Amino acid sequence: MHIVRKVFQPEYIYLYSSVVGFAVYSLVHVHGHVLRKDDDDWVKKFMEYEVEGPRPRGRPKRTWIEFVREDCKTRKLNKVDAMDRCKWRKVLKAVL
Repeated sequence: MHIVRKVFQPEYIYLYSSVVGFAVYSLVHVHGHVLRKDDDDWVKKFMEYEVEGPRPRGRPKRTWIEFVREDCKTRKLNKVDAMDRCKWRKVLKAVL
């Protein structure tokens, strides 16, 4: 039996218009997958988990979900749009 492994190949980045576009595409793409998962899935629970307790002093570091929410807000995407894969893909292709 032949095992096919997916390995990141840097030359694929040049297929995209910019590295920033590739990064945004990757973040929002993964976010769509997680939103479509079942509510009892551990990945979705972990993404929606809020850490209790006070935050450290100073300006807090931005989290992954903050970046994704900001990108979705600028593209006017919400959780309902993530359930429609065709619309989600169309918006993601526009990013590139």
